[in-house]
Amino acid sequence: MKFLIFLGTVRDSTPPRPARLGLRVAKSCLRFLQNSYPRHQFELIDPLDYPLDPVFKPQFAYAKGKAPEPLNTLAEKIATADGYIMVSPEYNHSMSPALANLLNHFASSSFAYKPSAIVTYSAGQWGGMRAAVGMRTYLAELGCLSVSAMIHIPKAQDVFKEDGTHTNTDEESAWMNYYNRTFNQLMWWASATHQYKQEVNPNEMVGDFKNSPSQRNAP
Repeated sequence: MKFLIFLGTVRDSTPPRPARLGLRVAKSCLRFLQNSYPRHQFELIDPLDYPLDPVFKPQFAYAKGKAPEPLNTLAEKIATADGYIMVSPEYNHSMSPALANLLNHFASSSFAYKPSAIVTYSAGQWGGMRAAVGMRTYLAELGCLSVSAMIHIPKAQDVFKEDGTHTNTDEESAWMNYYNRTFNQLMWWASATHQYKQEVNPNEMVGDFKNSPSQRNAP
């Protein structure tokens, strides 16, 4: 199966230094996933690799073939993925605006009927856990419901080096056990949805809203 790890930050400088604390967390997740599930494919999606126009216009709002190529490329990756890992800091008790902005450029149907996992972090003691609460609702609306276990990493600058390895090797085993619960849930649900979609097309069974907003209306 294929999974995308979305990095929820575009900041290139942040206290405490060095920069891009979230990249350490994302690299840690990528390293763990590749080592633990070698049969599957994992790709880190860095929003800095997908420059967006200052005026919001989602990929699906362009005429066919007219969207910027980076958006089309990422749309294809999202549509063909079997699950997602969302890595986010906390801003005012909510998810990263950079992550929401990137995800909002793509149709929820591309994410639908696939699971996701929530990973939050902070430079302080709470690990971004308040952001994770709101992310559950957001990801449910996208259609990629989050698994029940989540990962929260407080004082991430003390936990990881810049390459995503642990600063304290004595604690590495404990962190890996912590990751295990969330990512094993993600693998189980991704496998279940992947297999069942071979038997039943969820878009046909449920009946997606594709023609008119009025399809959402009550009788």
